[in-house]
Amino acid sequence: MTTLDKRTTAEAVVGRLRDGMTIGIGGWGPRRKPMALVRALLRSDVKDLTVVAYGGPEVGMLLAAGKVRKLIYGFVSLDAIPLEPYFRKAREAGGLEVLELDEGMLQWGLKAAALRLPFLPTRVGLGTDVFDQGGFRTVTSPYDDGEVLLAMPAVPLDLALIHVHRADRMGNIQALGPDTYYDEWFAKAAKEVVVSAEEVVDRLDLSHPEDARANIVERCFVQHVVEARHGAHPTSMPPAYGWDMPALKAYVASAGEADGWARYRTDMIGPDEAHYLAQAGGDAIAELPLPIF
Repeated sequence: MTTLDKRTTAEAVVGRLRDGMTIGIGGWGPRRKPMALVRALLRSDVKDLTVVAYGGPEVGMLLAAGKVRKLIYGFVSLDAIPLEPYFRKAREAGGLEVLELDEGMLQWGLKAAALRLPFLPTRVGLGTDVFDQGGFRTVTSPYDDGEVLLAMPAVPLDLALIHVHRADRMGNIQALGPDTYYDEWFAKAAKEVVVSAEEVVDRLDLSHPEDARANIVERCFVQHVVEARHGAHPTSMPPAYGWDMPALKAYVASAGEADGWARYRTDMIGPDEAHYLAQAGGDAIAELPLPIF
């Protein structure tokens, strides 16, 4: 791979990982999750991870697989299914180290890391149990107002995983849809960024303003590009396809079975992504309707 060709495979990326890393996972809830990359991680031996996310099924799966030592999160939800079931099981069982944050606090922590600052001040979290339980500190404004603010510490990442619609060999990307809220900050808070994309081309044309606007992360932040068609399934990838609610319900049901995760891991995730996509419906994924809110 040259600096002008960042294309690689999910397996090659996972092969570079080590136990104990801090990994940020883009998207939020059951939307735009880099699930093909997560599945490659599930098939690996990597463990003892600190996972940072606005969580959806990826968090539950990594917990069920015993990959996570610590979880830093704003929420873990499947939207229409309010509480992710394997996350719930892990929290109820105890033993999982967690830092539960307000959504804005997590964004602020990622921004602080992106700006290479130790913290950013905010009013969010003051006077709440989040402040009391999280071990946070305050800082006093040096100006005449003298306001006491929460000092949200930076949340630096070793690696960020995000999924987008298109990318090119140099790491230019296009992330479409109405809700690409946090991916920029996951990418800029990380030492390395892996982008999976529905389509990878030789060179994106970003000369049109609308196309350029979708390039939410500059290519200098992207080290690895992986082509992963339907790579967000079973989460949604608007405007390309919606979430697969029957698949999510089947996954949720597995959490209520004695050997549910082992069965789901073998039957659905399987030995490689080709197996998963065959089980998930292949190109029929592109026909999944977008959810209406």
